[in-house]
Amino acid sequence: MFKSEKRSRDSGPEIPPAPQAQASNRRSMFSVLGADMVVKGNVTATNDLHVDGRVEGDVTCGTLAQGSESQIFGSIIAETARLAGAIEGTVRVKQLTIERTAHITGDVEYESITIENGGHIDGRLKHMSQVDLSNARAAVPSPVSSIAPAASSEAA
Repeated sequence: MFKSEKRSRDSGPEIPPAPQAQASNRRSMFSVLGADMVVKGNVTATNDLHVDGRVEGDVTCGTLAQGSESQIFGSIIAETARLAGAIEGTVRVKQLTIERTAHITGDVEYESITIENGGHIDGRLKHMSQVDLSNARAAVPSPVSSIAPAASSEAA
């Protein structure tokens, strides 16, 4: 008697999955790592991320806002970033703002950059006319052998 009721409940309609975020709602979604948080490992967010704590790993997101007391030990890849804390690692961002309290140790690649008076960078700055963030980790420099035709024309 009870077994047949249980079967009918099991074969009943399932709970539908949560709806996916629409493109218009995408900008309203964000994640926060509070000042008391320490994350050991990579952090990936599809939308906006605000970091006030410490991250020991790479950070990849749409928009990054870093608090002035936060620390990131790893690379950063984002479309837009406002950096105000300490970073040790490479930064690859299309639209980058470095606030006066920021201290970056590592190379910085950007499409557009604003550095407030007092912002500190120990590393190379590289302007990218078209930064492709999807291939950022797989980017490989051009081989030196591509210059060989110019060298052979000098010998002629």
